Amino acid sequence: MKYFSHEAALLIGSLLSASANALDLVRRQAATNATYKDPSASIDDRVADLLSRMTIEEKTSQLIQGDISNWINTTTNAFNATGIAWNFEKRGGQFYVGYPVEQQWIAGGVKRAQDYILHNTTLGIPALVQTEGIHGLLVGNATVFNSPIAHACSWDPEAIHDMAVIIGKESQALGINQIFAPVVDLARELRYGRVEETYGEDHYLAGEFGYNYVKGVQSQKVAATVKHFAGFSAPEQGINTGPVHGGERELRTTWLPSFKRSIIDGGAFSIMGAYHSYDGIPSIADYLLQETILREEWGYEYFITSDAGATDRLCCTFKLCQCKTADKPIDKEAVTLYTLPNGNDVEMGGGSYNFEIIPQLVEAGKLDIDTVDRAVARQLRAKFAMGLFEHPYNALPANETKAVIHTKESVAFARKLDAESIVLLENKNQTLPLSKSANIAVIGPMANFTNFGDYVVKEAALNPANVNPLQGIQEATNGTVTFAQGCERWSSDESGFPEAVAAAEAADVAVVLVGTWSRDQFELWQGVNATTGEHVDVASLNLVGAMGPLVQAIISTGKPTIVVYSSGKPITEPWISENAAALVQQFYPGEQGGHGLADVLFGDVNPSGKLSVSFPYDVGTLPIYYDYLNSGRYTEAGKVWPNGTLQFGHQYVLNNPQPLYEFGYGLSYSNFTYSNVSLSKTEVSATDKITATVSVTNEGEWDGKEVVQVYVQDVIASIVVPNIELKGFKKVLVPAGETVDVSIDLDVSKWGLWNRTMKYVVEKGDFVVHVGASSKDLRANGTVTVV
Repeated sequence: MKYFSHEAALLIGSLLSASANALDLVRRQAATNATYKDPSASIDDRVADLLSRMTIEEKTSQLIQGDISNWINTTTNAFNATGIAWNFEKRGGQFYVGYPVEQQWIAGGVKRAQDYILHNTTLGIPALVQTEGIHGLLVGNATVFNSPIAHACSWDPEAIHDMAVIIGKESQALGINQIFAPVVDLARELRYGRVEETYGEDHYLAGEFGYNYVKGVQSQKVAATVKHFAGFSAPEQGINTGPVHGGERELRTTWLPSFKRSIIDGGAFSIMGAYHSYDGIPSIADYLLQETILREEWGYEYFITSDAGATDRLCCTFKLCQCKTADKPIDKEAVTLYTLPNGNDVEMGGGSYNFEIIPQLVEAGKLDIDTVDRAVARQLRAKFAMGLFEHPYNALPANETKAVIHTKESVAFARKLDAESIVLLENKNQTLPLSKSANIAVIGPMANFTNFGDYVVKEAALNPANVNPLQGIQEATNGTVTFAQGCERWSSDESGFPEAVAAAEAADVAVVLVGTWSRDQFELWQGVNATTGEHVDVASLNLVGAMGPLVQAIISTGKPTIVVYSSGKPITEPWISENAAALVQQFYPGEQGGHGLADVLFGDVNPSGKLSVSFPYDVGTLPIYYDYLNSGRYTEAGKVWPNGTLQFGHQYVLNNPQPLYEFGYGLSYSNFTYSNVSLSKTEVSATDKITATVSVTNEGEWDGKEVVQVYVQDVIASIVVPNIELKGFKKVLVPAGETVDVSIDLDVSKWGLWNRTMKYVVEKGDFVVHVGASSKDLRANGTVTVV
């Protein structure tokens, strides 16, 4: 081997560098009038042209997530010029910005990045700029809305479209162009910590909310990322990221419809994969899911990204390959070959950045360049469709962001959405609404703080703009308000009970706030206590610690006691339902949650929320979703009576497999009656659309909104199907004393099943169309025959 002197090596290096720079200049000049830069050219032509100009290293860079912290110090805001050059050489397709820093640090860092790409990279491919946003942009002082499980209780998808528009505007104001939302997983396993992030248990309802979120945020040129694809949220034992058991029919029948509605009908520009395995196949390496169904059957054209660190799980959790050890690296080759050919196009950070070996795998003949090109093309297609090449940076000047971020209008909308999402579960003797002159004892550990769900920025709950329940009640009433916390939410200490009992005894009425709690995106991963949220799973749905005894102590005073559940999932305390004067469910609120709650408690808003998830009597009676398969939920219930008497049954011996509160349930201060149900056609083909019409009368003294729900029952089927399924709904305002005719369109093609040969068919025969106020309160029906 010939050795060169140090001086000669430096000379050769500089010549090689000069040669590379010269080649780069030639390539850049050749791209000056390239087709991919022509906005009038077709997206297909632009993608093909750009792809043909890219080196394997540039293609690889597009497929790995970068991070703003590579060039912006998230403690000091100092700029790292070396870091930005490295990031966009190695991880240039997209970068994450979800840090708890000043808004303008983010905007400035994004501007530096997009400018660097434009002026310092050969082809100038703009980057996707990413953060979270399931119920508000994950940036300090952006508008925080209530959690998705609450959104779905509004049964108003158009409101979520409007919320997503606000999130999109706030994102664009800082240069952010991709949001990791919506979540269209289903709340089918209530022990699972992330119930709060879902739109409830039903795929039709979740699909309508996901679709509207996608349409809303993308109307602002911000890409939605529909997650977590697919079948993720019913893990074994309810434990986050655990295996999910099921077959292809269940996948297609239950889990995929909400994704198809959001992704295909909504036109989502991206999808996030999931952490789990389904029927033994890790979802990010599932060809059937990501290629056969998503691409070949659905025709999806854009890209899938893995979740953070998910690719490493193939080796380190699923044990499909060698994980990193003290003396061995992770098997990056195996990870890449399991994921990329099977449809996972982009690798998110949080792991080992396995895709960085793509060039070596292609050179060695182990990975087909066509597979790489396919993945890159999918992401480029999204970027072209979004208009990023023409407008890579849309942020506002710093002095103009206040006109868009956290405006009076968005805050007012947050309050309205919170009130519309609250569900009245019990209201004995018309305890609610409260008189504004009443003397009220506000009690409980959830009263005097803002109980946000997960996916909010660090210390969001401490923002002085927030309104907690105590503040909301104080601002709404002319009477005396006395507060006594009673206990800590995380403790069994009852030493605060005497003060709380005294407050209740001295008041006209007591409002007791108890429930679950989550943490912000910093605290959630610091080992701080919580009872819901990502990786926070439970074995019980009962109140924790002293909260249950506190409610009992206040009820025992004999004063009318209104219990408010502030929570991220259903709570199983049937004795509270039986003994409280009123019971209100407020799933995790937004920043205006205190005002929204007070609006309902005092009657400024007539409650119109309906449950998006069923409540069981006990965790042991799960699952409790309404659309169980025929042959399920046989009931011969037993009970343990308050005095200790045991009433034995069989299903269950001392409990009840039926829901305590069913999907779609919710009371109002009004009383709605249904009449004159009719169907536009009763003999149809499998492709017809029909209309169900019903007259809804408000017999109360309050104007109110009613959610009219339509469920379809397949009378005779060739396989076992759900007993009923939601197929349509509409929320309507019905003035006091008036009748409103409500029409709901139904698509017969959506009444099908996956048959014994796994073909989707709408079978001939009778279908009963039920119209009602919940999944159990079915008021009238008609029969439709498919011929």
